Amino acid sequence: MIKGKTTTIRAVELDDLDKLKNWRNNPDFRKNFREHKDLNSVNQKLWHEKMSASKSDFMFSIIENKTQELIGACGLLYIDWIIRSADISIYIGKEDVYLDNDLAFDSSKTLFKYGFETLHLEKVWMELYEFDQTKINFFTKNFNFKIDGKLRNNCFHEGKFHDSYIISLLKNDHKL
Repeated sequence: MIKGKTTTIRAVELDDLDKLKNWRNNPDFRKNFREHKDLNSVNQKLWHEKMSASKSDFMFSIIENKTQELIGACGLLYIDWIIRSADISIYIGKEDVYLDNDLAFDSSKTLFKYGFETLHLEKVWMELYEFDQTKINFFTKNFNFKIDGKLRNNCFHEGKFHDSYIISLLKNDHKL
Protein backbone atom coordinates (compact mmCIF):
# COMPACT_ATOMS: atom_id res chain seq x y z
CA MET A 1 0.00 0.00 0.00
CA ILE A 2 1.16 3.51 -0.82
CA LYS A 3 -0.43 6.16 1.32
CA GLY A 4 -1.17 9.71 0.23
CA LYS A 5 -2.86 12.46 2.23
CA THR A 6 -6.48 11.61 1.33
CA THR A 7 -6.07 8.35 -0.60
CA THR A 8 -4.13 5.11 -0.56
CA ILE A 9 -3.30 3.10 -3.64
CA ARG A 10 -3.00 -0.65 -3.26
CA ALA A 11 -2.99 -3.79 -5.39
CA VAL A 12 -6.31 -4.64 -7.00
CA GLU A 13 -8.06 -7.40 -5.05
CA LEU A 14 -10.62 -9.89 -6.38
CA ASP A 15 -13.29 -8.21 -4.24
CA ASP A 16 -12.69 -4.95 -6.19
CA LEU A 17 -13.41 -6.41 -9.62
CA ASP A 18 -17.20 -6.00 -9.81
CA LYS A 19 -17.11 -2.36 -8.76
CA LEU A 20 -14.17 -1.60 -11.08
CA LYS A 21 -15.97 -3.35 -13.96
CA ASN A 22 -19.12 -1.28 -13.40
CA TRP A 23 -17.16 1.98 -13.33
CA ARG A 24 -15.12 0.91 -16.34
CA ASN A 25 -18.35 0.21 -18.26
CA ASN A 26 -19.81 3.64 -17.47
CA PRO A 27 -20.36 5.13 -20.97
CA ASP A 28 -19.24 8.59 -19.80
CA PHE A 29 -15.92 7.08 -18.71
CA ARG A 30 -15.55 4.41 -21.40
CA LYS A 31 -15.62 6.91 -24.28
CA ASN A 32 -12.29 8.23 -22.96
CA PHE A 33 -10.58 4.83 -22.76
CA ARG A 34 -8.76 3.14 -25.63
CA GLU A 35 -10.72 -0.07 -24.99
CA HIS A 36 -14.31 0.81 -25.89
CA LYS A 37 -16.17 -2.46 -25.45
CA ASP A 38 -18.25 -3.38 -22.42
CA LEU A 39 -16.46 -5.74 -20.08
CA ASN A 40 -18.11 -8.74 -18.47
CA SER A 41 -16.99 -10.57 -15.33
CA VAL A 42 -14.91 -13.04 -17.37
CA ASN A 43 -13.05 -10.16 -19.12
CA GLN A 44 -12.48 -8.46 -15.79
CA LYS A 45 -11.10 -11.59 -14.13
CA LEU A 46 -8.78 -12.27 -17.10
CA TRP A 47 -7.60 -8.64 -16.97
CA HIS A 48 -6.86 -9.00 -13.24
CA GLU A 49 -4.89 -12.23 -13.80
CA LYS A 50 -2.87 -10.60 -16.59
CA MET A 51 -2.15 -7.46 -14.52
CA SER A 52 -1.23 -9.49 -11.45
CA ALA A 53 1.31 -11.55 -13.41
CA SER A 54 2.78 -8.65 -15.40
CA LYS A 55 6.19 -7.19 -14.67
CA SER A 56 5.45 -4.08 -16.75
CA ASP A 57 1.94 -3.17 -15.60
CA PHE A 58 1.13 -1.90 -12.10
CA MET A 59 -2.61 -1.38 -11.50
CA PHE A 60 -3.93 -0.10 -8.20
CA SER A 61 -7.25 0.34 -6.47
CA ILE A 62 -7.73 3.78 -4.99
CA ILE A 63 -8.98 3.77 -1.41
CA GLU A 64 -10.28 6.88 0.35
CA ASN A 65 -8.38 7.16 3.65
CA LYS A 66 -11.27 8.63 5.63
CA THR A 67 -13.82 5.91 4.74
CA GLN A 68 -11.52 3.05 3.66
CA GLU A 69 -13.84 2.73 0.65
CA LEU A 70 -12.80 1.72 -2.88
CA ILE A 71 -13.29 4.84 -5.00
CA GLY A 72 -11.38 4.28 -8.25
CA ALA A 73 -8.37 2.86 -10.04
CA CYS A 74 -5.02 4.04 -11.31
CA GLY A 75 -1.94 2.48 -12.82
CA LEU A 76 1.43 2.63 -14.46
CA LEU A 77 1.15 0.53 -17.60
CA TYR A 78 3.27 -0.69 -20.50
CA ILE A 79 6.43 0.19 -18.58
CA ASP A 80 9.44 0.32 -20.84
CA TRP A 81 12.30 -0.52 -18.48
CA ILE A 82 14.96 0.61 -20.98
CA ILE A 83 13.73 4.18 -21.45
CA ARG A 84 12.01 4.11 -18.04
CA SER A 85 8.57 5.31 -19.16
CA ALA A 86 5.03 4.29 -18.28
CA ASP A 87 1.56 5.01 -19.60
CA ILE A 88 -0.65 6.20 -16.76
CA SER A 89 -4.30 5.57 -16.12
CA ILE A 90 -6.60 7.01 -13.46
CA TYR A 91 -10.25 7.61 -12.69
CA ILE A 92 -12.44 8.13 -9.65
CA GLY A 93 -15.54 5.99 -10.07
CA LYS A 94 -17.26 6.89 -6.81
CA GLU A 95 -20.31 9.04 -7.58
CA ASP A 96 -19.15 9.16 -11.24
CA VAL A 97 -16.58 11.84 -10.37
CA TYR A 98 -13.99 10.83 -13.05
CA LEU A 99 -11.43 13.44 -11.85
CA ASP A 100 -11.44 16.01 -9.07
CA ASN A 101 -9.03 18.29 -7.28
CA ASP A 102 -9.06 16.24 -4.08
CA LEU A 103 -9.14 12.46 -4.48
CA ALA A 104 -7.85 12.27 -8.07
CA PHE A 105 -5.23 14.92 -7.35
CA ASP A 106 -3.93 13.08 -4.28
CA SER A 107 -3.95 9.63 -5.89
CA SER A 108 -2.20 11.02 -9.00
CA LYS A 109 0.45 12.64 -6.84
CA THR A 110 0.91 9.36 -4.94
CA LEU A 111 1.14 7.39 -8.19
CA PHE A 112 3.75 9.78 -9.64
CA LYS A 113 5.82 9.65 -6.46
CA TYR A 114 5.79 5.84 -6.61
CA GLY A 115 6.70 5.86 -10.30
CA PHE A 116 9.50 8.41 -10.05
CA GLU A 117 10.98 7.53 -6.65
CA THR A 118 10.39 3.79 -6.27
CA LEU A 119 10.38 2.55 -9.87
CA HIS A 120 12.87 5.22 -10.98
CA LEU A 121 10.86 6.13 -14.06
CA GLU A 122 12.05 9.01 -16.21
CA LYS A 123 8.69 9.79 -17.81
CA VAL A 124 4.99 9.13 -17.38
CA TRP A 125 2.67 9.72 -20.30
CA MET A 126 -0.83 9.12 -21.59
CA GLU A 127 -2.87 9.27 -24.76
CA LEU A 128 -6.00 11.40 -24.42
CA TYR A 129 -8.75 12.05 -26.95
CA GLU A 130 -9.34 15.69 -27.85
CA PHE A 131 -12.85 15.61 -26.35
CA ASP A 132 -11.47 14.56 -22.94
CA GLN A 133 -10.69 18.16 -21.98
CA THR A 134 -11.31 17.31 -18.33
CA LYS A 135 -8.26 15.05 -18.22
CA ILE A 136 -6.12 17.18 -20.53
CA ASN A 137 -6.69 20.26 -18.36
CA PHE A 138 -6.34 18.30 -15.11
CA PHE A 139 -2.86 17.02 -15.95
CA THR A 140 -1.47 20.02 -17.83
CA LYS A 141 -2.63 22.56 -15.23
CA ASN A 142 -2.11 20.59 -12.01
CA PHE A 143 1.02 18.60 -12.81
CA ASN A 144 2.83 20.45 -15.60
CA PHE A 145 2.28 17.74 -18.26
CA LYS A 146 3.30 18.87 -21.73
CA ILE A 147 1.63 18.01 -25.00
CA ASP A 148 4.19 15.95 -26.93
CA GLY A 149 2.18 15.45 -30.07
CA LYS A 150 -1.12 14.98 -31.81
CA LEU A 151 -2.31 11.86 -33.59
CA ARG A 152 -4.80 12.95 -36.22
CA ASN A 153 -8.10 11.08 -36.64
CA ASN A 154 -6.98 8.54 -34.07
CA CYS A 155 -10.37 7.90 -32.49
CA PHE A 156 -13.85 7.30 -33.88
CA HIS A 157 -16.62 8.43 -31.53
CA GLU A 158 -20.25 9.39 -32.09
CA GLY A 159 -19.97 9.11 -35.85
CA LYS A 160 -16.82 11.10 -36.46
CA PHE A 161 -13.06 10.99 -36.17
CA HIS A 162 -11.19 12.81 -33.42
CA ASP A 163 -7.56 13.57 -32.76
CA SER A 164 -5.71 12.28 -29.73
CA TYR A 165 -2.89 13.87 -27.81
CA ILE A 166 0.16 12.34 -26.21
CA ILE A 167 0.99 14.22 -23.02
CA SER A 168 3.85 13.52 -20.66
CA LEU A 169 5.63 14.52 -17.50
CA LEU A 170 9.38 14.09 -17.07
CA LYS A 171 10.85 13.29 -13.68
CA ASN A 172 12.86 16.55 -13.71
CA ASP A 173 9.70 18.61 -14.41
CA HIS A 174 7.73 17.04 -11.59
CA LYS A 175 7.61 18.72 -8.20
CA LEU A 176 6.93 16.12 -5.50
